[in-house]
Amino acid sequence: MSIHFFLPMVPPTVTHQEHKVTVRKGKPIFYDTPELKKARSYYMAALGKHAPEEPLTGPLRLITKWIWPHDKNYVVWKATKPDTDNLIKLLKDCMTAVGFWEDDAQVASEITEKFFGAMPGIWVCIQELKELEEDI
Repeated sequence: MSIHFFLPMVPPTVTHQEHKVTVRKGKPIFYDTPELKKARSYYMAALGKHAPEEPLTGPLRLITKWIWPHDKNYVVWKATKPDTDNLIKLLKDCMTAVGFWEDDAQVASEITEKFFGAMPGIWVCIQELKELEEDI
């Protein structure tokens, strides 16, 4: 079984790594910036429309293709920030919150690519993985 969908949007460049910290009474307090809160809300609203009725179980593969706008009629690799590992964390946290799976630790395989293209957005594919039958 697989789930796939496209989120038409200019992908946010703010990442999960952009938490802020302040110190109150000698203790660190972490908080989200307004930009991070906005990106989280945007993801939650967009992802909620595609969530399965029941959370997926077992090992999963998550494939994402992030496309930022440019005015050409062709696609080129995006070799600039944000880093793919930072991009995917916020998306996976939001996918967990809206019920794609019980825990993002279930994602045993991940493919993340980023491009510039004429149609901005995020293409998402989730595949259930079969148990491995032999040693790797």
